[in-house]
Amino acid sequence: MSRLPVVIDLETKYTFREKKDVRELGISVFGIYDYAKDKIWVVREENIAEVFPFLENASYIIGYNVEKFDLQVLQKYYPGDVRRLPSFDLMEDIKKRVGKRIALDEVLYATLNAKKIGHGLKAVEDYKKGNWKDLEAYCLEDVRLTKELFDFGVRNGKIFYPTAEGKEEIRVDWKKFLYEDSKSDVSLTLPF
Repeated sequence: MSRLPVVIDLETKYTFREKKDVRELGISVFGIYDYAKDKIWVVREENIAEVFPFLENASYIIGYNVEKFDLQVLQKYYPGDVRRLPSFDLMEDIKKRVGKRIALDEVLYATLNAKKIGHGLKAVEDYKKGNWKDLEAYCLEDVRLTKELFDFGVRNGKIFYPTAEGKEEIRVDWKKFLYEDSKSDVSLTLPF
């Protein structure tokens, strides 16, 4: 049976001003979209283990800055080695193609005419104030928008980023990350 990917995003409890090591930022909420179930949801830190089976059984873990940020933050919670989980980082792929990092919000606007509803620093504020409704909504919206960007690239073989002259096309080959199983042989670390 073929596996399908998941799209993730997480929000942290602390900023880099408070904690220097990415693995010490802590997770406040973790959002996930599962292609196999066509379902999007969010869990809080105390329930983070609920997402491990989905991550372990996914063909790929897809996100924006997922390899150097999200998965590194997750490592503190995950009993296995997150580097063994197959991932595809949209930001890193874009960086390889255009030679620089581009913010998710810029790519979303140029490609989908959409904008994020907040930013990471506000998410940390929301966590500290106990504003769970806004925090969870922001995380879920980032997952939804990342999924829409990925889906656009899969369907069209291109996305866009803004330039001084308007916007520039980036040719992408993302279809394989939706329809092909990863070559990774992840041994499940949890007894599910």
